[in-house]
Amino acid sequence: MPYVIAAACVDIMDRSCMDECPVDCIYEGSRKLYINPLECIDCGACEPACPVEAISQDRAVPAGQEQFVDDNLRFFEDVLPGRDEALGQPGGASDIGPIGIDTDFVKQFKRAD
Repeated sequence: MPYVIAAACVDIMDRSCMDECPVDCIYEGSRKLYINPLECIDCGACEPACPVEAISQDRAVPAGQEQFVDDNLRFFEDVLPGRDEALGQPGGASDIGPIGIDTDFVKQFKRAD
């Protein structure tokens, strides 16, 4: 069960979770962070590090935020705007640095607060 970053991260991106991830599988978009579900080892180290409680297991996302599970996967499987190919499994976020692009879902997402 990989972990997912949901709505509370949009426009916040504290990045504390990135420091805790032992496999470097948390990537930085423009408005939100994304966990690569194929690189995540399900250790849970990222979840308590998040000060806004945006991280949960993919089967336990907050009600009404289920779309973030599929969207998180799309960040890695779809070709993002301005890129020639999908990110796939780059093998570590620190090696490629901030992506600076979000999925269409996150680009259009409006925070409730």
